[in-house]
Amino acid sequence: MIEFFNFSKQDIIKHTSLRDGEIKLGEKIKSYDDFSNFTGKYVVLGVEESIGPQANLGFSGAEKGFQSFVSRFLNIQSNRFLSGDDILFYGVFKALPRETLKDKRDQVVELDALLVSHLEEIYNKDFIPILIGGGHNNAYPLMRAFNIAKQKKINVINCDPHADFRLLEGRHSGNSFSYAKNEGVLSYYKVIGLHQSYNSEEMLTRLEQAGCDFTFYDDYLLGKSSILEDVNRFIIKNNGNSFGIELDMDAIIGLPASAFTYSGINVADARKYILQLAKEKEVVYLHLPEAAPNGFREDAIVGKTLAYLVSDFIKSNR
Repeated sequence: MIEFFNFSKQDIIKHTSLRDGEIKLGEKIKSYDDFSNFTGKYVVLGVEESIGPQANLGFSGAEKGFQSFVSRFLNIQSNRFLSGDDILFYGVFKALPRETLKDKRDQVVELDALLVSHLEEIYNKDFIPILIGGGHNNAYPLMRAFNIAKQKKINVINCDPHADFRLLEGRHSGNSFSYAKNEGVLSYYKVIGLHQSYNSEEMLTRLEQAGCDFTFYDDYLLGKSSILEDVNRFIIKNNGNSFGIELDMDAIIGLPASAFTYSGINVADARKYILQLAKEKEVVYLHLPEAAPNGFREDAIVGKTLAYLVSDFIKSNR
């Protein structure tokens, strides 16, 4: 079953801790009820599902990322740096996994279609969607909806240990970009910070054959390159075209995620990645998938990290 639940102002305030002498983002942010008359810029959506990772023979947990983000973000101070007036909390998409692998992959297709129908309307209003939680399978509907709404291809940069360019074997979290490329939705794809040990030779070859660019985190360790150098190379090659920003939470060292890593970029580098890219006026979406907290402490770590990344994006994008 896949369901959509919109955010009312009451839902937002319920997650906001009010305090005398302070104004929190939750007091300023608009709700789904304001969507038709919204004059801001950023629309936040949540996805609570792990069907994509499980359909990729992975683990559950990604269904918990968005909820960890909600209260941490809504309780950021509304001040001169970020007021919240131009942000709308749209709603959350929830999916419970089916039994068999085929059923899960079919279910991802259903989720794709539902997300596309909502995202298309968001793009048509020239808002920027910020999609939080769930698996990396949800990159595909972000790209597909943009293609439908704007009738043009999109470029994407993805910071990720895994290229997510797997075979077209049924939809899952590992093949959003190969499906989008195959269908003519994705034009230029650059994935940075790949881990050499966790991408097959077959996949790397297909990336090359498809004209995609990729770099390795292993080269960062050797001082041959850096995350910001990779970002600047993307901006130059993007050459003013519309593009989406992808940051898989698996890339961040020690962060509870679907494919947890003890070797990766730190939170400061992740923030620099977002801050640098968000400056570009051509950015059309932000996607932060695969966080998978378990328990109160991990929930706090994930929630605050996501809140930093989203607030950085909005402050830098103005």
